[in-house]
Amino acid sequence: MTAVTSVDPLTSDLVTIDVSISDSVARISAVGEIDSTSAPVLRERLEDVLAGDVQQLVVDLVGVTFLDSAGLCVLAAAHRKAATQGIGMQVLAASRAVIRPLQITGLWSLLGATQVEAAAGAA
Repeated sequence: MTAVTSVDPLTSDLVTIDVSISDSVARISAVGEIDSTSAPVLRERLEDVLAGDVQQLVVDLVGVTFLDSAGLCVLAAAHRKAATQGIGMQVLAASRAVIRPLQITGLWSLLGATQVEAAAGAA
């Protein structure tokens, strides 16, 4: 039997973060802009999930329209923490606004990010 848990979305003025957990897979979906004012919202959700009992983490950034260095730092820190805990982490991205910063910084390869169609990320 598959247990599905959904956490109330956490919202700032710029971003909405939704978390769902099914079995040992957590999915964090962000919609909006991730910058220095909204990155702490993403960090909080990632830390909450990584403190739980998950084996796989999917970070869905398909709905993200802007990603700056603060967001990149949050993703890198989450990757480090996940790796030390033996948790697999996958990042999904669709827009150039997210893909380019990840590629330029080398995080695209480090995070094993995947480019998906905008409609596919929410699936």
